[in-house]
Amino acid sequence: MRSPARAHRDVLLFCSAVAVIALHAAVDSFVAPEPGTGAGDHLLRGLVSLALLGLAAAAYPRLAPGGRASVAAALGALTLEGAGLAIADARSVGARGEDWTGFMLGPIGVVLLALAVRLLWRSRKPGRLRWLRRAGIAFGSMVAALWLIVPIGVALLATHRPRAEVEPAALGHPYERVTVTTTDGLRLAGWYVRSRNGAAVISYPTRVGKLPQGRMLVRRGYGLLLLDARGYDGSQGDPNVFGWDDAKDIDAAVSWLQRQPDVRDGRIGGIGFSVGGEMLLQAAAHNTGLRAVVSDGAGFRSVHEELLYGPRGWFTSLPEQAVQSVALTVMTGTRPPPSLKDLVRRITPPQHVFFVYAGHGAGGEEFNPDFYAATAASRAIWKIPEAGHTGGYQARPREYERRVIGFFDHALLERT
Repeated sequence: MRSPARAHRDVLLFCSAVAVIALHAAVDSFVAPEPGTGAGDHLLRGLVSLALLGLAAAAYPRLAPGGRASVAAALGALTLEGAGLAIADARSVGARGEDWTGFMLGPIGVVLLALAVRLLWRSRKPGRLRWLRRAGIAFGSMVAALWLIVPIGVALLATHRPRAEVEPAALGHPYERVTVTTTDGLRLAGWYVRSRNGAAVISYPTRVGKLPQGRMLVRRGYGLLLLDARGYDGSQGDPNVFGWDDAKDIDAAVSWLQRQPDVRDGRIGGIGFSVGGEMLLQAAAHNTGLRAVVSDGAGFRSVHEELLYGPRGWFTSLPEQAVQSVALTVMTGTRPPPSLKDLVRRITPPQHVFFVYAGHGAGGEEFNPDFYAATAASRAIWKIPEAGHTGGYQARPREYERRVIGFFDHALLERT
């Protein structure tokens, strides 16, 4: 039998932990938002987070010990993730804003996990079928973690990516620091190497992520605009490692290059890696000023792709993708974009697209042949069997340079 006093202490401990987490959620959403954003940009995220925490606190006393343990364990795991993100951000760029309340989440997460273990230990039941019952509970817990906790954790990481200090880099030619302003008012940090052949290429989504490929383009005379995506490193805004709304960044970069005197006749292309490739494809679907796109490592980014490709992995991956998409919608206030296969249908001549993907890539890269088949633009495709995700240049540097430069030469320099 549970002691009423002990049960009351458990409830008090859980509600106190929830209060600290709620404080951090309020600071994160309303008090210390990312540069270039305000409390109104996080209204959905803040209100839903506080409502769910309030619901957990209200429901907790009414749950059986197993239910209490499950809620405490789930919340504890996510809380520890939040603490880890705050620590990583502070180590990279110094403690700021929500990092200070994020530090408090570490001990709170440990307390919640300890509470879950204690509740499970105290609620053990004897009986002939106890091992079968416990195995069933363990299996159900793993499924719940896979379909609920993991996708929420991924969404939390995607929307709270720690920033990094960007050190100066050698690109083979001098570059200037530039600022590109988006239509929704965000200031994006960039480096620009002036063009020597009349054409320029946008490299996305970070300035320093793929410097060897940038140097490759500079060697061949191309102007190079290395751009930090919104919420990344030196740029304003909220991050989302799945992109979704970042096509506005590409549109702003195209508009900026169109005003540069060294770029002639709108000869503008882009090379994107992982989410950067996906965002360039999304931008090219509506922005004909982006004449040539190299998409390296594009794949799945929301439940729309999962639904598009049928029931092959629906049991294991559809629930996870659905929860992740909902969580991202709440955290970003942005609806999931159309599937890439639907988007590439809108890329038409005279635009050009080159799909590059790895044999050992990330989720969804194997569907690049479907993207290739769906577009009506002048197109090319290349699979690099031995490469990892966006690792084609490292696997085959000479062939990568020959193919990518040849693509841009044909698409941008041979135009009349």
